[in-house]
Amino acid sequence: MAHSACGFSVALLGALLLGTALLLRGTEASEIVLPHGSGITVSIKLVSSALPVKLCYIVMSRQRITELIIRPGERKSFTFSCSNPEKHFVLKIEKNIDCMSGPCPYGEVHLQPSISELPILNRTFIWDVRAHKSIGLELQFATPRLRQIGPGESCADGVTHSISGHIDATEVSIGTFCSNGTVSRIKMQEGVKMALHLPWFHPRNVSGFSIANRSSIKRLCIIESVFEGEGSATLMSANYPGGFPEDELMTWQFVVPAHLRASVSFLNFNVSNCERKEERVEYYIPGSTTNPEVFRLEDKQPGNMAGNFNLSLQGCDQDAQSPGILRLQFQVLVQRPQNESNKTYTVDLSRERTMSLTIEPRPVKHGRKFVPGCFVCLESRTCSTNVTLTAGSKHKISFLCDDLTRLWVNVEKTLSCLDHRYCYRQSFELQVPEYILQLPVQLHDFSWKLLVPKDKLSLMLVPIQKLQQHTRERPCNTSFGYHVASTTPGQDLFFGSFCSGGSIEKIQVKQNSSVTLRAYAPSFQQEVSKQGLIVSFIPYFKEEGIFTVTPDTKNKVYLRSPNWDHGLPALSSVSWNISVPSNQVACLTIFKERSGLACQSGRAFMIIQEQQSRAEEIFSLEEEVLPKPSFHHHSFWVNISNCSPVNGKQLDLLFWVTLTPRTVDLAVIIGAAGGGALLLFALVLIICFVKKKKKVDKGPAVGIYNGNVNTQMPQTQKFPKGRKDNDSHVYAVIEDTMVYGHLLQDSGGSFIQPEVDTYRPFQGPMGDCPPTPPPLFSRTPTAKFTADELAPSSPPESESEPYTFSHPNKEEVGVRETGIPLLHIQGPVETEE
Repeated sequence: MAHSACGFSVALLGALLLGTALLLRGTEASEIVLPHGSGITVSIKLVSSALPVKLCYIVMSRQRITELIIRPGERKSFTFSCSNPEKHFVLKIEKNIDCMSGPCPYGEVHLQPSISELPILNRTFIWDVRAHKSIGLELQFATPRLRQIGPGESCADGVTHSISGHIDATEVSIGTFCSNGTVSRIKMQEGVKMALHLPWFHPRNVSGFSIANRSSIKRLCIIESVFEGEGSATLMSANYPGGFPEDELMTWQFVVPAHLRASVSFLNFNVSNCERKEERVEYYIPGSTTNPEVFRLEDKQPGNMAGNFNLSLQGCDQDAQSPGILRLQFQVLVQRPQNESNKTYTVDLSRERTMSLTIEPRPVKHGRKFVPGCFVCLESRTCSTNVTLTAGSKHKISFLCDDLTRLWVNVEKTLSCLDHRYCYRQSFELQVPEYILQLPVQLHDFSWKLLVPKDKLSLMLVPIQKLQQHTRERPCNTSFGYHVASTTPGQDLFFGSFCSGGSIEKIQVKQNSSVTLRAYAPSFQQEVSKQGLIVSFIPYFKEEGIFTVTPDTKNKVYLRSPNWDHGLPALSSVSWNISVPSNQVACLTIFKERSGLACQSGRAFMIIQEQQSRAEEIFSLEEEVLPKPSFHHHSFWVNISNCSPVNGKQLDLLFWVTLTPRTVDLAVIIGAAGGGALLLFALVLIICFVKKKKKVDKGPAVGIYNGNVNTQMPQTQKFPKGRKDNDSHVYAVIEDTMVYGHLLQDSGGSFIQPEVDTYRPFQGPMGDCPPTPPPLFSRTPTAKFTADELAPSSPPESESEPYTFSHPNKEEVGVRETGIPLLHIQGPVETEE
């Protein structure tokens, strides 16, 4: 930025001064005199071969011309027919220096003719020096030194230096340079061609370089780059971006203060097709016992080097039919050594087989000011901005970086199971190894890829601490979290982001998945004891995921469906197993009134099932009203099953669960006590009446035959599914013992068992399997219905048995199907609690 501002100021000042001079001179005549033997040729030509709309000519001896050439020994006076000739013409001053037939004019190079003698045009001074191969010519540049620029770049002040060399009759471009850089000298063999371009408004009147005699360097060129403090330099091979000359050698010499360190990074390179030899780079590094140190262009280049060093590029003999292109663009960064540069860290991956560790820069934007480099060094010498450490080896690394927070660590590890018989019920812990946490660089991601045999096993994740799902209503504010996603090809399913401190006890996933621990803050290092997941292989189930949740009595538990941003995948299902403590009542609330879902095929349902009574409520999710808040005294399931939605529609639901203490109604207690007292009073009266009757009947019992009475032993009735049209549920005789038998005991203390079966409510354990979605029959306008109402033979609600809910049998379902496959969904079998 400073260079640009400075150049702009100089350009503005020059434009003002020379613009004033131009107005004063107007069309005044110019005269150029070139002495004999000067070797200088001056030419004035049009900027473009296409004539401008408003013509401007060179006027000489009353003749209008568009080109003027002045050779040694000539004197010519001329003027222009317009007041702004700098927009139409350019001036070139070329001087040939022959060092083969005579001595070379060593020393400072002057601008001839002087600026004051030349018309105010964009001008280019060219010095073409020819010399023997045994003579080395050295261009020395005064302060400010030069800075190399690449194709398409320009100099802020408009002043450029173009330098070329010779290989026999072939001209080779060494590079284009601006001011304010590090290049102090360029040594050439077999001659040099130097071009200095000055814009018409620039007041510069010196060349800024000198020529010195040196011995043969036996290579194309040597470029010297001097650093006086921290900084960087970008340099390029000859002919860049074209091909480096075949089988040539080019060297860069870097002068670095002893208290600083230098690192090399290759920004861009290509290699050619070699027939003989090999393309390579060679380093001469102070203190190295293996000079020259040879590297391929593909290798990580040296870093953390103290003192001066050399870098050479060596070409090869290329294939004549397909030579290819050898080119190189690289950067040298010089900076102060950091405290970490003297420390070595060991990362032992020798016992790992499927793990890789990458240290790389954080994605951050820097300004145009100088930013010190941040390097990771292997064995203290081979440095680069990012390093990947592979499994099976022990690695020693160090850092050359002013601020280690500019780097982070990403790790990947694969855990797979091929034999389901061996892996069943096997478990292992997902935890970050200690040697990674001891690195001075913060961990960003540690990702485990979990692979299971297809359709054989599923996965269960049990955290060391219960998890909270990250939602907008209750975001995670911890120093780390987990991202759980399916890795099945073709199915983008993100289960969600989770952090510690919630109510989720375990997460079960159907198939291959990835679990990524992501650190959000440096305090993760202090909270490392809280991280950890136990992964177990469990029997295969067909739902995408099952979440086991035990709500907190103090906080709402927010839960949302997987793939929140993209919607639950088509024809997939997910369940939540929500536990309710015995002394609490759970309130289930859904965030929105309607799902906004429209199905292209199939049906979408939400099922809420009480686990103790097995009672189910089934709600259609297709543009119908979602259930209102409901209260549950026992643990229950929430299941969401998706259809194939219409394009642009997606299924995403957010709901929450709150717990409140269960209250006991005093009226209910009083009513129950009163009813029990009345029942006991009636029982006493009956017993007394029976005893009194026995005392009155003192005669012997007399049997009376009644032919209308069935004398066979009573048998258990097998009631069909629907009992609306028969009297199978009506007893002809109800004995006292069948009604009150549970209140009577025999002499042995055991209860008298009734002779006819009576209904008993389900009192077994809570269910372990999520509810099964109903068959995908045709659409109905009913938003809420029970499983009994799906069966054709089910009685009306007023006549059905209480607490009983049944699914339609296969024959009945077959009549109502529409050809859409069922969503067979079941919970995991024999899961460990």
